[in-house]
Amino acid sequence: MSEPDRGGVTFDRHLVLDQLGGWRGMLDASLPTIAFIVANSVGGLTVGIWAALVAAVLVFLLRLVRREGIQQAVSGLFAVAVAVAITAYSGQARDFFVLGIVRGAAIAVILLGSILFRRPLVGVIAEFLAPSHLGAMSAHRLPTLRGRARRDPAATPVPVEGGATVPVAPGPRAPDPEPERHWREDPRMLRAYSWLTVLWAAVFLLRAAVQGFFYLRDEVELLATSSLVLGLPLTAAQLVVTLWVVARLHRHRSEPPLVEDPAEPEDRPTA
Repeated sequence: MSEPDRGGVTFDRHLVLDQLGGWRGMLDASLPTIAFIVANSVGGLTVGIWAALVAAVLVFLLRLVRREGIQQAVSGLFAVAVAVAITAYSGQARDFFVLGIVRGAAIAVILLGSILFRRPLVGVIAEFLAPSHLGAMSAHRLPTLRGRARRDPAATPVPVEGGATVPVAPGPRAPDPEPERHWREDPRMLRAYSWLTVLWAAVFLLRAAVQGFFYLRDEVELLATSSLVLGLPLTAAQLVVTLWVVARLHRHRSEPPLVEDPAEPEDRPTA
């Protein structure tokens, strides 16, 4: 088997990864909730609603100014608008979190359902963003997916005589080579991706259960605290575990198969 291509991943994954926004995107998504929690505790429900809206709009505008991916900002703005509408209609601060509770429970059900169909959703997403047969994440030091996606081999300067380099204009990306074996046909990969999917589903269920408990008890402060604690920090821990497992899977799949020497049996002494 030839050495796997360790260059950048190709086609639509680049657009997807840019729109995800990386760690800053996850932090930006938490700002409207933080603004609502602080403003609601200080100035009441109306002030909290306006603070959440202003924070969501500011995040959106900042991403536009920085010319960054706005997919998360748009979805976050929409989610905040729905949460604010529900809260304003009911007049109860706890309803700001009801959309997140329902969404978390629904995602957990979808994740678990994907395992039943032998298409664990974490594996589907991971193989789309960084196909394991390319071995792009097989290095011991985990690269960031976003940084790898921005690396364009076509734009790498080409050395010429005299030690100088000539920049090459980026062109269309070559399509990824097809895998010799689909990742779902590898029992080890299917099993690992299934357990990762269970992990993500369990965390979503835990988040929904804890927040649902505080919602039913109308404990707004504890509901807000659990939303933050079980949000970005837990998601970051999940991502670290997921990337570590995915890197091991890439090494497993990109390793060349052991081929026995056909001449070896002939060299053995006969009885």
